[in-house]
Amino acid sequence: MSSAYINAIGIFLPGDPVDNDLALKILGPIDRKQNLLRRAALAKNGIRMRHYALDTDGNHKFTNSRMAAHAVENALMGSEIGGKSIELLCAATSQGDLMAPGFASTVHGELQIPATEIASFTSFCASGIMALKSAVSAIGAGEKRNAIVCASEFASRFLRAGYLNGADPSPDTEFLRWTLSDGAGAVVLEDQPNTNGQSIKVDFIDLVSYADSFETCMYGGGSRGPGGSIAMPWSNYPTLKEAVHAGAFHLKQDFELLENITPLGLKRYLELVESGKIDPFSIDWALYHFSSHHFREEMGRAAQRAGVSINQDKIFTNLYDKGNTGSASIYVMLEELFNGGRLQDGEKILIMVPESGRFIVSFIQMTVIGAATPLKQTVPSVDVIEKSETAYVEPIQSKEDLRASLVRRLTTVWLEFERQMHLVPVIERLNRGKLRQEDYQSLLRNLRQQVAEGARWIARAASNITADSFDMRSSFLRHAFEEHQDFLMLEDNYVSVGGRREDIVNAEKNIGSEALSAWMFHKSSCENPVDLFGAMFIIEGLGHRLAAKWGKAIQKQLDLDPDQVSFLLYHGENDDQHIDRMWDSLGSVDLTQRIVDDIVKTAKVTARLYRLQLEELDNL
Repeated sequence: MSSAYINAIGIFLPGDPVDNDLALKILGPIDRKQNLLRRAALAKNGIRMRHYALDTDGNHKFTNSRMAAHAVENALMGSEIGGKSIELLCAATSQGDLMAPGFASTVHGELQIPATEIASFTSFCASGIMALKSAVSAIGAGEKRNAIVCASEFASRFLRAGYLNGADPSPDTEFLRWTLSDGAGAVVLEDQPNTNGQSIKVDFIDLVSYADSFETCMYGGGSRGPGGSIAMPWSNYPTLKEAVHAGAFHLKQDFELLENITPLGLKRYLELVESGKIDPFSIDWALYHFSSHHFREEMGRAAQRAGVSINQDKIFTNLYDKGNTGSASIYVMLEELFNGGRLQDGEKILIMVPESGRFIVSFIQMTVIGAATPLKQTVPSVDVIEKSETAYVEPIQSKEDLRASLVRRLTTVWLEFERQMHLVPVIERLNRGKLRQEDYQSLLRNLRQQVAEGARWIARAASNITADSFDMRSSFLRHAFEEHQDFLMLEDNYVSVGGRREDIVNAEKNIGSEALSAWMFHKSSCENPVDLFGAMFIIEGLGHRLAAKWGKAIQKQLDLDPDQVSFLLYHGENDDQHIDRMWDSLGSVDLTQRIVDDIVKTAKVTARLYRLQLEELDNL
């Protein structure tokens, strides 16, 4: 396998930087309500400046293809490729200038380079990574000696007030108006590094789609139905006028679904860390594509809790003064580093690009080859924090290291459990807005037996925990006391939605409940069952992270009062305290690698059996 090297990078940012006030003038105001949303969006994303391929009158200054071509031309100016023919052109965007042909065709036409192989990639932020991976793979396989990869976005054309006046823009659309920006980036890839100057070797590209688990989050060209799915593509409307009036051509983003992007990004990051593919302590530069400052903070906190955070002084972003240029963002960031003379030979670069379209997470690791290049056309971002020169020395294994490893591994287990829960039929109906009252009754009836037994197996476990782990024993006893009557709320909820108390009290366990109950009593009967911490992590986490969400959705879909979903709402509000207390109690346990492994295994088994319980509703 050959290696692929980035030997030159070019960008094109149309026009002068546009501040938030000028952005309003260019895009145009809609109404007072939307202006409030504008202020909220800007406060959340932290963007101060961006670039638009529109003039102050809203006229197009460039096509999307022309911006991509400009970026390619700028990259070639800094390349040693000389008179060599370009063997492959990969082009990415969320929306080309035409519905057809593909974006690479129109970019090729703009470039007027000789005949070559092309490939078009259409998605949102991840399309730029798809294009790069295709080119890297072609060079790695020895099929090509060089390639051009470009990504470009012209989002502002879809965000003008005049474009949106055909229908009342949703808050989701209005938020995007103040997040998305225009611009393009391109790289020259070759199978050999530069003979003079610096190159960046692509170590690996990892890209995973989670479309099997979630509905579409960010989209254009359709309207969402009552169940949450894209019920009507624009082409299914009787007339084009009706499609326009319905807002089918507006860019939209479901912000409730969007909250899944950070857990998914963290999940894949932890998997790559645990597999040894990423060593967070060897990373010199971290380039994260965040659509908003909010997600930067959220991801940072999550990674810190898992013990795999990268020092803030190694994180590079220009979101705040370049805006979110979608598929081109990572090229715009990388160009500023590469052509800014900051990189040193041997340094490791980690890139993360999440996409909310239907949830894609991608990572790239690169290694700097050669001496730093002289300063070129870019200026430092006002947000860049200079990289620390202090070398990191990986600490020896300790109790703190084991605890951090446990956090990472349990987090990975939980995130996979949460993803799989979306595929459970009853939860899938709930997420689609199609839950029936009989579904809710079945859920309560099948949960009741397991919940009623919960305090019993927790108390049994406490009696078998040895004195040297007394904090955990105390935590278990307190937990059993607090939850031993929770099943009564389930019964009350069941009766309130038309069920009979005797039916829920006398209901049999389903197949999954039988398996889960047997497993929990088995583990709690073992000597010093501290590994039940893993089971509690899953069950209490479900209450903390999912119960309230489910409860509110059920309440809305079935038009219920809060006291008819009190069991779910209560656990959503209180289970976070239980989790915090469990983590505190773990301090009394003399952690070893074996104990950590056992906790993780118990969490995995519990997660699978809990899911089985919901999959097997009323299957006796």
